[in-house]
Amino acid sequence: MAGNAGDFIVRYYFTVYLESDPVSQNSAPPPVLTHEQEGIATFTLNRPDARNPLSRAMMGALQLALDEAAEKPSTRVIIIAAKGPVFSAGHDLKEMTAFRSDGDHGLARYREIFTQCSHLMQTIVRHPRPVIAQVQGTATAAGCQLVASCDLALASSEARFATPGVNIGLFCSTPMVALSRAVPRKFAMEMLLTGQPISADQAERIGLINRVAAPGKLEAETRALAQLVARKPAATLKMGKVAFQHQLELGLTNAYDYVGEVMVQNMLHAEAVEGICAFIEKRSPNWPKS
Repeated sequence: MAGNAGDFIVRYYFTVYLESDPVSQNSAPPPVLTHEQEGIATFTLNRPDARNPLSRAMMGALQLALDEAAEKPSTRVIIIAAKGPVFSAGHDLKEMTAFRSDGDHGLARYREIFTQCSHLMQTIVRHPRPVIAQVQGTATAAGCQLVASCDLALASSEARFATPGVNIGLFCSTPMVALSRAVPRKFAMEMLLTGQPISADQAERIGLINRVAAPGKLEAETRALAQLVARKPAATLKMGKVAFQHQLELGLTNAYDYVGEVMVQNMLHAEAVEGICAFIEKRSPNWPKS
């Protein structure tokens, strides 16, 4: 873990948008930009001026984009990217602090926000399409949670990751759920208990991300991975992702019982029929339209 760099991350990334002026609601750009090409949908966090905080508006826009993608047969893979030097600094603390003036000191609003965030992260985990994080910069707190929730993640060599809530008296409890399921528990606990940032290379070593790319090559490498996945049979990808996530929640015996039935149903699917025949006949498969 890094030394004093963690203190810098906390002072800078947790306070920068607390001290900034809010963007006018009338002139604000869309919080998430959406683009789809060749079956790859890219959702780009678009509040670089505020370090792409997971505000209610940002989470709502990302949730809508994910929900719509789940219903589009043309969408094969999803990339979550971000503009600016920061991937996401986590929850919008300025927005949340304003609710302390409510009669209940923000109790109801805080429950709404964390419920909204939990639903968003579970949507990513349970989404029928593979979701890839393209991390160009720092991802802290709920921003790190977003990365950990994705199926795959590529990061720039300049990226850093942290769960620094402990340093401001707000333990990263909800990011802990995703982090502890993505990396070995002792690495997760060190990040959570110390709040110190880790480099992209460290994040790769502990399994938080899949690989590190040079800053100028991150987008191309992420798209190349997305294209590789997108070429696989769609129904098989969906079946496999759902099974992977569900079996993690089961005991060993129940997991084998469950995935055994998944394999049975997969064998009967038209994609498996074509794929196996093509393999035996030594030809390229002609995948059926999904």
